[in-house]
Formats: sequence, C-alpha cells, structure tokens
Amino acid sequence: MLLYLITPPELNDLHTFTKTMIAVLDVGCIAYFQLRVKNLSDDSLCRIIDVLRPEVQKRDVAFILNDRHDLAFATGCDGVHIGQNDVTYDQARKIVGIKSIVGVTCYNSRSLATIASKSGADYVSFGAFYTTSTKKITHRSNPKILSWWSGQMKTPCVAIGGITLKNATPLIEAGADFLAISSGIWNYPDGAVYAIRCFKRLISNR
Repeated sequence: MLLYLITPPELNDLHTFTKTMIAVLDVGCIAYFQLRVKNLSDDSLCRIIDVLRPEVQKRDVAFILNDRHDLAFATGCDGVHIGQNDVTYDQARKIVGIKSIVGVTCYNSRSLATIASKSGADYVSFGAFYTTSTKKITHRSNPKILSWWSGQMKTPCVAIGGITLKNATPLIEAGADFLAISSGIWNYPDGAVYAIRCFKRLISNR
C-alpha cells in the first residue's frame, strides 16, 4: 500500500508549492505523483512540468500527467492518466510507448476496469468513494469493488475521491493498492507534511 499524490487543481504560486511538494515527497510512501491542472496553455503546462518533474523523479516517484498523453511523452513524464472521455488506452499507449505508465479511470465499473486491465493498463482507478471539492463527481464507488478487484485481478487498483485521514481505513482494508489523495494532503489544517506523515503511519500499520 502506497500513496498516489495529485496536485491541487490550481498552482498559482509554483515556487511555494514546489518547496512544499519536495518536503512531502521526502517523507516517503508515495509511488505516483500526478500533475492535474486544467485550462492552461501548453506552454504554461510545460513550464510547470519542467519545474516539478525533475524533483519528483529524482526521488524515485513516477511523474504522471493527467489527460495529455502527447505532452507526457514530449516532456519526459513517466506516464499519463486517462479518463473515459479522453483518448482510448490504445491511442495513449501508441504515443507514450510500452515503457511508460498508462493508468485508466474506471469509475465504479467492473467491466471498464476489466477491459483496461486486459488491454494492458498499468493500473485502474475506482471512485469517487467520498465527496470531493477538487473534481465534479459523476460516479460514486463502494469499497466492495476494491475487495472484488483485489481478489480477481493482478492489475493494481487506485482508490480516489475525497480520501482523508479520517475515511481512508475502509479503503485500505478493502484492498486498494494505492490511495489517490489531493486536498486531504494539501489542505490539511496542520500542513501537508504533517498529513503525509500521518498517512505513512496509517498505511504502515495495516
């Protein structure tokens, strides 16, 4: 069990965020780091990638770009995460190559997850499990799907959607391989570093 860290939806102060991000990554227990910001020009997005990606990768954490398979390959990211309304898995894989990571959003659908797994996805994500302020919720998931998946399939699964220190335990117990967290870290009242330390203790005790 490890964490999948997702950026806030906006990075208005990139310098300050980068310092916080580095401190959080240095705590450990993070396998993936996803850049998920919307409505930026390609130039602006690439500038953010150029700042964050080296810091993430030097700590042996995979740097994943949301949606943009084309930029993921062009900017040296480790992979891309695609939704059901983005390009298909095959289209993304064709661009990023066989050595890159491709993760697929599967909502609460066993069939979508099975198709993605059989196609070769490196992980599937289920959610949202809880209410979240970082993304509009169109599907809700139950922890039972994690238990079913972990008992049937070898492809890792990611639990996503409103996960916090207070509600993460049922998802861990259900068999999630990774917990995807955004505001549960960045907006934690006592600070992101304290939050990631608490998450590290939580998952290490399971």
